[in-house]
Amino acid sequence: MQQTIKATEIREFPLFEGQQTYERITDQITSIPTDRHPMAWTIMFGLGLIGAFALLMALVYLVAVGTGIWGINQPVAWGFAIINFVWWIGIGHAGTLISAILLLLRQAWRMSINRFAEAMTIFAVMCAGIFPLFHTGRPWVAYWLFPIPNWLAMWPQFRSPLEWDVWAVSTYFTVSLLFWYMGLIPDLAKMRDRAKSQLARTLNGVFSLGWRNSAIHWMRWEQAYLLLAGLSTPLVLSVHSIVSLDFAISIVPGWHVTIFPPYFVAGAIFSGFAMVLTLVIPFRILYPKLKDYITMNHIDWMAKVMLATGWIVFYGYLCEMFFGWYSGNQFEQFLVVNRFFGPYWPAYWALIFCNGIVPQLLWSPKIRQNLLVLFIISIIVNIGMWFERFVIVVMSLHRDFLPSAWGMYAPTLSDWWLYLGTIGFFIMMMFVFARFIPMLAVAELKELWYKLYHGHNGHGGSHTPVAQPTAPAPQGGGQ
Repeated sequence: MQQTIKATEIREFPLFEGQQTYERITDQITSIPTDRHPMAWTIMFGLGLIGAFALLMALVYLVAVGTGIWGINQPVAWGFAIINFVWWIGIGHAGTLISAILLLLRQAWRMSINRFAEAMTIFAVMCAGIFPLFHTGRPWVAYWLFPIPNWLAMWPQFRSPLEWDVWAVSTYFTVSLLFWYMGLIPDLAKMRDRAKSQLARTLNGVFSLGWRNSAIHWMRWEQAYLLLAGLSTPLVLSVHSIVSLDFAISIVPGWHVTIFPPYFVAGAIFSGFAMVLTLVIPFRILYPKLKDYITMNHIDWMAKVMLATGWIVFYGYLCEMFFGWYSGNQFEQFLVVNRFFGPYWPAYWALIFCNGIVPQLLWSPKIRQNLLVLFIISIIVNIGMWFERFVIVVMSLHRDFLPSAWGMYAPTLSDWWLYLGTIGFFIMMMFVFARFIPMLAVAELKELWYKLYHGHNGHGGSHTPVAQPTAPAPQGGGQ
């Protein structure tokens, strides 16, 4: 990819640390999957595996008994399943944003975190897809949602929000998976050439699709990568907009508002970057080699994006209050009061604290450079985004139009069991990813290092690099 990098930005904001060479970049990143992993990896993978097994047991029990084991009722027919679906989809948004939009905007700092974010996207969408599938109560007939011939001669109802979710999420998952895999191909070829066992050499050779590091391969790869980036970009806006329209097309107080699509997209980016920080900070400690490429500047930029999107989300909260007052609709006005002082008031004020007050700490550069505090803030933000989904779903449904139809919602042990199981599955998949696949994009980082060393600013010329290589730089930035 042709990235335009200004020399002044390179000197002020280094994208690498340490004395780098092309060979050192390759060795440090590709050696992580092949080296002996620390005991912390085994512990975290084991915990994730236990969670994944709990998820499997929860799904088996759910199919055997039915959705009556959940806390859903009337009027809250949507419960934890939809809350967690929207939460996981939101987490999965940062991957496409970092990889696609920042690529098209020529932001070089994305190269150190894009593969983390892309992997997070894939696994988060996998977790999200579980909930609407089993929320229908009959997952074995899920194929009815696709326009294929079936024995009942049924055709999907394209005016149904459930149908919109099927197409939005499946398209997003497919394109995100292709985009992630496309970026992996050159690095898988490098893993193939450095593999110590025949099995690893064969598997990496198959998945690298015969990559030979030729000029024609690089040209086709860059074209395909840029094309997928352009295809992925509208998905960032469309997928969560469609998820928000599940709510906005209804007449339920608190849902029937036009601000939901941009409000949901900003919230998805907010929670997505929070999850990237939640993952990147421990992985930098677990694998010290990553510190040369995921610098404090990268973490600082991610914290600033969190701060900016957090303000957009908080503005959405203020708009909801204003809409309720300005509408003159007694049901909308009651919803605002119910959120402030109703039976679920702790959830609403926890939301304001986690997403409105705590992120303001990120104004301080010292906070943005303190990894422990930043890690805690990122977790608090993800908790706050979960509370946001709870407030939107439960507090809008449990008291709507008729007092005679009011009711309370309480999640059951099965609800929590399934939710925590998806978290375990997500953790397990992230550590499997770290075990077998380079966590950083080697090819892209070497290309970036080439441009830094040769001082490319889009018009030729030479400038001071971030850190001088310890060996003469080869001609060209390939593998």
